[in-house]
Amino acid sequence: MENAVISKKLDIARNAPLVLANKVGQTYDKGASGSLVVLENVDLQLYPNEIVGLLGRSGSGKSTLLRAIAGLIRPSNGEITFAGRPVNGPNSDVAVVFQSFALFPWLTVLQNVELGLEAQGVASSERRKRALAAIDLIGLDGFESAYPKELSGGMRQRVGLARALVVRPKVLLMDEPFSALDVLTAETLRTDLLDLWCEGRMPIDSVLMVTHNIEEAVLMCDRILISGSNPGRVIAEIHVDLPQPRNRLDPAFRMLVEDIYARMTVRAGAPTREGMFPGTGIAMALPRVSTNLMSGLIEAVAGEPYRGQADLPPLAAHLHLDVDDLFPIAETLQLMRFADLEGGDIKLTAPGLRFFDSDVDERKRLFEQHLASYVPLAAHIRRVLDERPTHRAPARRFRDELEDYMSEDYADTTIKAVTNWARYAEYFAYDESADLFTLENPS
Repeated sequence: MENAVISKKLDIARNAPLVLANKVGQTYDKGASGSLVVLENVDLQLYPNEIVGLLGRSGSGKSTLLRAIAGLIRPSNGEITFAGRPVNGPNSDVAVVFQSFALFPWLTVLQNVELGLEAQGVASSERRKRALAAIDLIGLDGFESAYPKELSGGMRQRVGLARALVVRPKVLLMDEPFSALDVLTAETLRTDLLDLWCEGRMPIDSVLMVTHNIEEAVLMCDRILISGSNPGRVIAEIHVDLPQPRNRLDPAFRMLVEDIYARMTVRAGAPTREGMFPGTGIAMALPRVSTNLMSGLIEAVAGEPYRGQADLPPLAAHLHLDVDDLFPIAETLQLMRFADLEGGDIKLTAPGLRFFDSDVDERKRLFEQHLASYVPLAAHIRRVLDERPTHRAPARRFRDELEDYMSEDYADTTIKAVTNWARYAEYFAYDESADLFTLENPS
């Protein structure tokens, strides 16, 4: 198997890249509010005979990059080429499998799979022959006449996969294809897909997949590109030399997972653009993490077997959380100074341990102190309320302020996050029907 890995590396090295992204950037104009930079200076190469993973959290521009490679959008800067040709529109050599199944409910499995071939003008008899072969390949033989509503989520995603493969693309792009499935169904589909790939039965040259699941990336990929945020960019490239099939319990597998967690939690300089906690002052885009989730994570880390410090990979597995679920909670605790997050570990601070040991009222008081000290937007809203004779202010006023720094969606999420935290701390109140902040129920 080691010789096979070496041979595969040599094959890749001898080939020119199928996909080449050079200094790709994507910026969206927000009018008077300026611009939103989603991607910046992204370099990427995809060679024949490899599966490459784009690993990162939501909002890091992974799906945007995938759409640009497929030719569905034109990047603002840089260039993307396919087999040496510039990508200037939809690319027939590329097929995409989306997170949502995107099937037409009024069409049967066979008709859904035939759609791409019909769009290409393939004759009816040839369409049917190739569609039946694709359906058989992905394990849905016998369900040709079934409608999507009759299928489970895993079976519907198999239909989406067959529809992508039937057009015989050179590159298969997969945008979080397993994230909408339950754990067991996702694992089965991953295994089946890897079996087909390793046996050479998939009619494609390479796969580029977007994921936020670290173990999934290590399980499936030959190379992993870690995507950073604020804006999206490639911050690390990892070669996975483990032979297939891979064993999650293999020490080398676990070591690689640990390394990726460490890379994704390393402390860097303060970010300056939109994403997780960008900027300073009120210009921090906050995730909508509930105080229940924060309390729950503190309790999990403080309890047995962690006793205040936990290694993120086993903690994530124990809590059944992936990157997009765990990191926002952990980073919010870090923002609030209840925890430190670095090197793949989370460690509760002295206030975090005190929070764990406190009763409900003391927890609220401690949370209020940290909210006022470490979340500038919360302190800003409270200061405005204190200064006004009526102790009231429209929430719209603060959304408008935030939109000078971030998109409308981020501003709305940030306001909802700080509102939830302030209510818990009884720092200020919010009247949803009037969209109004008040001090009617302060602590």
